[in-house]
Amino acid sequence: MTASAERATSSLRIYLRLLAYVRPYVGTFAVSILGFIIFASSQPMLASVMKYFVDGLNDPAAALDVGWDVLDGVSLMKAVPLMIVLIALWQGVGSFLGNYFLARVSLGLVHDLRVRLFDSLLNLPNRYFDQNNSGHLISRITFNVTMVTGAATDAIKVVFREGLTVIFLFGYLLWMNWKLTFVMVAVLPLIGFLVSRASRKFRKQAKRIQAAMGDLTHVVSESIQGYRVVRSFGGEPYESERFVRASVDNTSKQLRMVKTSAVFTPSLQVVTYGAMAVVLFLVLLLRGDATAGDLVAYITAAGLLPKPIRQLSEVSSTIQRGVAGAESIFEQLDEAPEVDTGTVERERLEGHIEIRGLNFRYPGAEQPVLQDIDVDIPPGRMVALVGRSGSGKSTLANLIPRFYDYSEGQILIDGVDSRDYRLRNLRRHIALVTQQVTLFNDSVANNIAYGDLAGAPREAIEAAAEAAYAREFIDRLPQGLDTEIGENGVTLSGGQRQRLAIARALLKNAPILILDEATSALDTESERHIQAALDRATSGRTTLVIAHRLSTIEKADLILVMDHGRIVERGTHAELLAAGGHYAGLHAHQFKDVE
Repeated sequence: MTASAERATSSLRIYLRLLAYVRPYVGTFAVSILGFIIFASSQPMLASVMKYFVDGLNDPAAALDVGWDVLDGVSLMKAVPLMIVLIALWQGVGSFLGNYFLARVSLGLVHDLRVRLFDSLLNLPNRYFDQNNSGHLISRITFNVTMVTGAATDAIKVVFREGLTVIFLFGYLLWMNWKLTFVMVAVLPLIGFLVSRASRKFRKQAKRIQAAMGDLTHVVSESIQGYRVVRSFGGEPYESERFVRASVDNTSKQLRMVKTSAVFTPSLQVVTYGAMAVVLFLVLLLRGDATAGDLVAYITAAGLLPKPIRQLSEVSSTIQRGVAGAESIFEQLDEAPEVDTGTVERERLEGHIEIRGLNFRYPGAEQPVLQDIDVDIPPGRMVALVGRSGSGKSTLANLIPRFYDYSEGQILIDGVDSRDYRLRNLRRHIALVTQQVTLFNDSVANNIAYGDLAGAPREAIEAAAEAAYAREFIDRLPQGLDTEIGENGVTLSGGQRQRLAIARALLKNAPILILDEATSALDTESERHIQAALDRATSGRTTLVIAHRLSTIEKADLILVMDHGRIVERGTHAELLAAGGHYAGLHAHQFKDVE
């Protein structure tokens, strides 16, 4: 099979898969098709009216003879205007049914595809987000979906409405004079060649436009999220230049597609009107015994053909844009979700964590991030992970709730391999607070009682806020717990946002608590209060603490010192200081300026 044939097969397969999403709306879609049939049938009617109009010029008093009891016998002077009004009403009914009900299908399809895409995002593994930038993911849901629905509904609208118009007009022309009509049919292979050649160009250009739109969205997304950094470091000119470059690239790719279409459409018109010229010549040459009305009706019907043929040719670009968009959408929908083969579900865990011979490397990476990790953490103990940046601390913490899947070694929770738990059940027993706090554009209360915690009693929310030392600033907010905090808590300080994240973890009341630099954004006074709150919160819970500030982990039952993915030291704060190894060096470096 040639490359072009393979592309055509691939496009057809993608397009048929896309049309499968129209299936739930088949009834609504059928009504719209009926409307287009009504609309298309009105075109030859208009041509036939011209016959009676020309005949009426010669003899206005002549009676109409069309086989309709309502109109037969009426003089042409009265019948022709009445027929035009009736045809216009008939066409209007068809146009309304076709356009309105197809719009319902189109909007339903947009909704369904966006929901499917968003739901798939919620279930994709972490590595997918590591490998794809957010701008392209957002563009896929906002921009690509509209391109796809254009192919699935707008293109179908043109294919059915204009295609049926062509069929009705051709049928009328064959009935009027089949010999002349075959002259026009002879030009169809040339039209097919032009359409096929243009389709390949449209498909390539549509893919480039999608990539350019994703880049544009990415620049905007980064600038909005990091606007403080942009302003504080004078990055406005740089970001403006980045955006202009991305916009110019997107504009040039859009113009290339417009240029292709602008060259293609006139070329097709030349071919179509050339065929029309030949037909007009033959009409004059082979008039025979046809009346003037017959000839005018034939020429009118033939003159109505170029417009629907041109629109049918232009639909190729819409379909190819949609196919390119559908390809990227189906790539995401075909991505395997997080692996969840577990069957074990527990109502409550004790929190006993055992890590045996654990090795891990990120997908595509050559060097392992973790090597030969062996740890036994009894229930209710606090274990701290310390080490230089890049030593594997956060990676180890991320493997416990299975944000990444490991292939070598075991992580046992209450004696059961973590891979044997159902993902939702496993994560329900783990509370996580990270350095990068995520808050939502909602009230303080809803940010604390988020997800599975939604619907928690107000008293429990207040108690969690109190325990996280968050009440002192919440009470100063305009509506207290009901205050909207803006996108990612933009109206709050870093320390306040961190305390809300800790309150959320405390409300969850999980047997396992992971604190990844949880106190890094707090001032000294807040940290002292938070540390007291965490001392209470960690009581009876298995706690894994990652911290650069060694003062926050001195009370840990066990400290693990990591370096290049290995545990190089383990012991209590006092034992490790006395050993004079890695930990003592880190401690001395951090407190060298402290008396």
